[in-house]
Amino acid sequence: MSTLPKCPKCSSEYTYEDGDLYICPECAHEWGKEAAAAADEKLVVRDAFGNLLSDGDTVTVIKDLKLKGSSLVVKVGTKVRNIRLVEGDHDIDCKIDGIGAMQLKSEFVKKA
Repeated sequence: MSTLPKCPKCSSEYTYEDGDLYICPECAHEWGKEAAAAADEKLVVRDAFGNLLSDGDTVTVIKDLKLKGSSLVVKVGTKVRNIRLVEGDHDIDCKIDGIGAMQLKSEFVKKA
């Protein structure tokens, strides 16, 4: 018996296949097979020097970063601990001491 992916919306395991779609009978969510294949792929994020980053890493900021809508600046050399990788343009989610929660672009950090 083949294993079908769980529903990405409600995590139901009772999904079924209909042509090129997967369908969840519990929440009526439909998604394509390409989306299921993309969800299986692991997120790959690299720092400014090409080093592979992963959740929980410590990184160092390599450029002064002005915070939009604020007078605060993240200075060069600031260490950011316990990062979390996310999808999108700003692909690092973190907390910086003295500033708080924010998102960074991986092109402005290096792995420590």
